[in-house]
Amino acid sequence: MTPAAALRPYTLLGPDGQLCRSGTPGTLGGHRRGRLYGRLDCPSALRAIARGHYVQHRVFFPDEATAIAAGYRPCAVCLPDEYARWRTPRESSGAPS
Repeated sequence: MTPAAALRPYTLLGPDGQLCRSGTPGTLGGHRRGRLYGRLDCPSALRAIARGHYVQHRVFFPDEATAIAAGYRPCAVCLPDEYARWRTPRESSGAPS
């Protein structure tokens, strides 16, 4: 990594849903319209990006806690365990998913 790249500011989504600048890249990616987050190497997201979709609504999070605080849900494809934990309370309460 070049020194200039190390100083590059990254734009992340904060827990309040507002964009913020960071010197550290995000560890998770998300989709603003779908309100979901997942790994940066998620096969589902990568397929959508390859088809030319998704990119304009892509956001990044520093960590999972921030994504959840911003109101995003885990991806069922790349985070199946987290998704199952997220979905379980909704199924038992009868709340719409």
